[in-house]
Parts: sequence; C-alpha cells; structure tokens
Amino acid sequence: MVNTIAIFEDKKIRKTWFNEEWWFVLEDVVFALTESANPKDYITKMKLRDVELSKGWGQIVSTLLVPTAGGSQRMNCVNTEGAFRIIQSIPSPKAEPFKLWLAKVGYERVQEINDPELAGKRMKEIYRAKGYSDEWIEKRVRGINIRNELTDEWNKRGVREGIEYGILTDEISKATFGKTTKQYKEFKTLSSQNLRDHMDDLELIFSMLGEASTTRIAQSKNSQGFVENKVVAKDGGEVAGIARKELEKRSSQKVSTKNNYLIESEIKKRKQLKSK
Repeated sequence: MVNTIAIFEDKKIRKTWFNEEWWFVLEDVVFALTESANPKDYITKMKLRDVELSKGWGQIVSTLLVPTAGGSQRMNCVNTEGAFRIIQSIPSPKAEPFKLWLAKVGYERVQEINDPELAGKRMKEIYRAKGYSDEWIEKRVRGINIRNELTDEWNKRGVREGIEYGILTDEISKATFGKTTKQYKEFKTLSSQNLRDHMDDLELIFSMLGEASTTRIAQSKNSQGFVENKVVAKDGGEVAGIARKELEKRSSQKVSTKNNYLIESEIKKRKQLKSK
C-alpha cells in the first residue's frame, strides 16, 4: 500500500489504515525528523515546550493497533493533519525542509482562495506530472465540477455532509455501475487511492451522467432532506445505469473494468516507444 504523505517516502515510518486514512506511528515520525536516541523522551519534552500542542494532544494523537515485526501493538499514531502539526513543533534542522514545504503549500492555498483559477491550473499540472493525458484530465476536471454542483445542491436541500453524502453517493454508484464506491474500489484492487483517478474515459462519463442527472432531478422535484434525496440519488443513477447497459449491449463490451487507467496508459506508451 502506498503512503499518502509524499514527504515521508523512503522513511521507515510504520503506519496503519484507520477510518479511511493512514495513521503514522508518532515515535517514527519524530525519529525521522530528529534522529533522537529517545523519541519518547523527545515527545514528552516537546509537549512541555509547546503548550498549545499539549492542550490539543487528544485530538491529534490516537492509540491504534499497528502491524510490527513482533505482531500488532498499540501505539500512539497521528494522521496527516496531526503529523503536520507535530512537524511545526520540532526545532530540528531536519524538520526545516518540511516546514518550508508547509509554508509553500499554505502560501499557494492563499493564492488559490484569491484566484480560484490557480487551483484548477495546479490540479491539471499535478495530473500531467503523474502521466495522465490532457483528454482524460479535461473529463476529470469536468467531473469534479459536476460533483461540486451536486454537493452544493445537497447542502441547500438539508443533506448533511459526511455520512449522508457517502450514502447518497453509493446510491448513485449502485444504480449506475451495480457497485457501491467501496465495492468498486475492491473491484479495481484499490485501497486509499481515489477511485475516479483510476477510471477510464467511459467510467468517468457515466459517473458524471449519474451525478448530473441526480442534480437535475433534485431541482425538478425540489427534494428536501436525506430521505427524499436518497430516492432521487437512485433515480439519477438509474439514468446512467440504463445508458451504460444499453452501450454494453450494443458494443458487447463492459464499461466497468478492473483496469487502472494510469497503469494501462503507461503500458501503451511504453509499447509505442518500443515500436519506434
């Protein structure tokens, strides 16, 4: 499985998957940034030195079961946000590159708030750097916009962000593809990765159709609250599901595949280079 914090790549930091995100062993994070001979003692002193950190300790650190060479053990862990807070409290030369990186990310975020177009440009740059084609990126960006329009509509109609959004999203996905989001990720052998980043063009198109249809139906019916919008989510997904099944019937090919879009596109590129 892939570590979701890029700055910790190549570091020996143990981690565990909990509540749909990675949690990192606190002692390992501190050792990677300080190389202290006694990370536990360093953490104790860090809490004494940073009073605000100590006050919010219970919100940052959780004791979780972590796989280790000697079997699973309960260890103090932090998620991505918590790790960044810890980094800010470490006055070590090794932590300075991370602090500079955090400052840069914060500055870019302020720029994006003042000029939202910058966020879109940076997102496209990141996808290109990963190897995605411009055609795929345009579909992905359009899909994000359609998703945002849908969640804005849910928010206006009294649907609560979080678990209710997730349930409605699953309703659309089941009606569109016959799978919940979790089932679809398992189908593609994904764990923490974003499902849509691994969809091909047609999968993205039908995802967009399901969500755009849900938005349109919600507006037409003026659906209010979670229960009414759950029915609408199923209806919107069915619009895309019917279209998907009709395409599969006429083309004799399945829309949903186990293929990872990025891996498949990279394989094709390599084959083209070898043939030249």
